[in-house]
Amino acid sequence: MSMELQGNVWVTIDGQKLGGQDRVALLAAVASEGSITAAARAVGLSYKGAWDAIEAMNNLAGEPLVERAAGGKGGGGTRLTRRGAQLVENFTKLHAEHQRFVAHLSSQSHALADDFLLIQKMKMKTSARNQFSGKVVALKHGAVNDEVVLEIVGGQRIVATITRDSTDSLGLDVGVEAFALIKASSVIVATELGDARLSARNRLAGTVSRVQPGAVNTEVSIALPGGGVIAAIVTRDSGEALALAPGVEACAIFKASSVIIGTPA
Repeated sequence: MSMELQGNVWVTIDGQKLGGQDRVALLAAVASEGSITAAARAVGLSYKGAWDAIEAMNNLAGEPLVERAAGGKGGGGTRLTRRGAQLVENFTKLHAEHQRFVAHLSSQSHALADDFLLIQKMKMKTSARNQFSGKVVALKHGAVNDEVVLEIVGGQRIVATITRDSTDSLGLDVGVEAFALIKASSVIVATELGDARLSARNRLAGTVSRVQPGAVNTEVSIALPGGGVIAAIVTRDSGEALALAPGVEACAIFKASSVIIGTPA
């Protein structure tokens, strides 16, 4: 029986996975195909799956990796930003070096013992649609609960209410790197709020970038200043009543108690 070593390269930011070969292949397909639809088809993803991956990468990168190109029928195609193109180029170089390294180790595998221990690295999985990495900029202690303010991409701030025990166990303090998780179903979408006062602590203003209608619910993506994107699930009737469509200004509203705070392992 022959044994061969294999390995993959992943890029992480603050402990969160930005992407590996599959996601970089999606970016490369965007560059070559000029559209999300064609790029998704080329790498075997659904249109929604491709956009979900791109929005996640944009959030973690801190700036857009993909942008819409002006001109052409329907407003033009899609292309990589300079940062996105640089990421694809650098990852390709790193992947080639990694493959040469793994190939060298594999050529020495005959010297390994027949029995070996396979160590599988644990990976964090979450159902929360929105994941933002950032830094704690304010921390207010209470008798039972603490208020944590996290600054994310573009200078936006997310307020979370967590227990005092959670603050201590996570080692949270001003300046600590952390991430916020918000379920899309916990996000309320509003338009034309003006100076309305709300009890919800979080109000992120942006522009609708994508609307994905379903039979009952509609998924709405709101592009935030600085490159972040937050997703919300609303009823289809609500989406139509608000006339949600790409380009419409909207706000994502959610309670501080709906935010889960974590720190890189």
